[in-house]
Amino acid sequence: MSTHEQPPSPHSVANLDLRRSNLGLALRYLRDHGPRTRASLASELGMTRSTVSTLVTELIQRGLVTDGEQVQRTTVGRPGTAVELDGRGIAGLGAEVNVNHVATLALDLRGEVIEEQRLALDARSLDADRVLAHLADQIRETVARLEKRKVLPMGLTVGVAGLFDRTRDVLTHGPNLDWHDVAVGDILREQLRSRFPVVIDNEGNLAAAAEATPGDPRRQDLLVLHGEIGVGGGIVAGGRLLRGSQGFAGEFGHMIVQPRGRQCGCGRIGCWETVSGLRALLELAADPDDPVRNASMAIDERLAELNRRADLGDVRTIEALEQVGTWVGIGAAVLANTLNPASIVLSGYYAAVGHHMVPAIERELRAGVLAPDSGGTQVELSAFGFAAAVRGGATAALDAVFADPTLVPRLTDLAGESA
Repeated sequence: MSTHEQPPSPHSVANLDLRRSNLGLALRYLRDHGPRTRASLASELGMTRSTVSTLVTELIQRGLVTDGEQVQRTTVGRPGTAVELDGRGIAGLGAEVNVNHVATLALDLRGEVIEEQRLALDARSLDADRVLAHLADQIRETVARLEKRKVLPMGLTVGVAGLFDRTRDVLTHGPNLDWHDVAVGDILREQLRSRFPVVIDNEGNLAAAAEATPGDPRRQDLLVLHGEIGVGGGIVAGGRLLRGSQGFAGEFGHMIVQPRGRQCGCGRIGCWETVSGLRALLELAADPDDPVRNASMAIDERLAELNRRADLGDVRTIEALEQVGTWVGIGAAVLANTLNPASIVLSGYYAAVGHHMVPAIERELRAGVLAPDSGGTQVELSAFGFAAAVRGGATAALDAVFADPTLVPRLTDLAGESA
């Protein structure tokens, strides 16, 4: 700061904070409630029309909203113009490290997928540095594609399978990856050297966050079960993700359901994921030399083959899906008795083959939940499947923009930089 410059006054700082807060409020309202005229927005937010007009003008200048269709007024007067989300010039990035793959996904502000990639690999056969190097390559390629489209990445959130200590950015225990005390955040930031923030989180939490639709009252109290080799997920209550006191909530796969069962990757005996995870299904459904047991084959293709066999009436496949579905239902009933969610959302591999398992799951819920009619809990299949965690990551990366839209440069500033 030069000797002639004065520090900002407390009054100007307060005004800036208020403007950021109001911009975020208006942007989130349009996200949660859909297009609104300026007059409706002013009335519903309790602001003056001039204030809302100023806010909308700035949001348009930043490319975050746009004028849409004309809306006929209910009273006498000219039609108003609806304001709606735009944000096609920015993206949130999500990424995931899983036992069977690494993946990336980019979403614009309207929640539409811009770029998506997935690389099949056997992460357990590689060390952590090599797996993260593969992921970093995918992220760099995704960013390069966005730049060609003149889309600005605003942030990256990476999901990893296992217990993640967010205070240290360390995966403390990833039993299915066989990773211990891996500084995922530091490794990726060193490899990427990006200009946008990089955040690491548990993949189950991100999968759960992807299912909680803002503004939809039916999607505010959820139990998300994310099936992979392991089983995790998340709890959404009142629209908010419940992380627990130290952020380790959602490790459902390590409930003990079969005390004399098989050993889990975590070292304990009889964990829920040993009977309801993807490994359990594949071992029941196919011999070791069957292509669906081949870890180098894309998991989507392997599950599609199981669906094909079940649809053709293959007895072994149908019995495997029935048995695993029964175990999923037994664990889900325990959780439903504890949490009484409005919906249990089946994510990950459950979403791909879950239509074959839902009858067994619902049967076990009816038998195991004390409240009548399973406590009102409905079973649903995720629309995102294996992309739930990366989509949740991309959505989380955009949260910063909804909180503070001034993070996005004005379009005139971007034009000046490229000139």
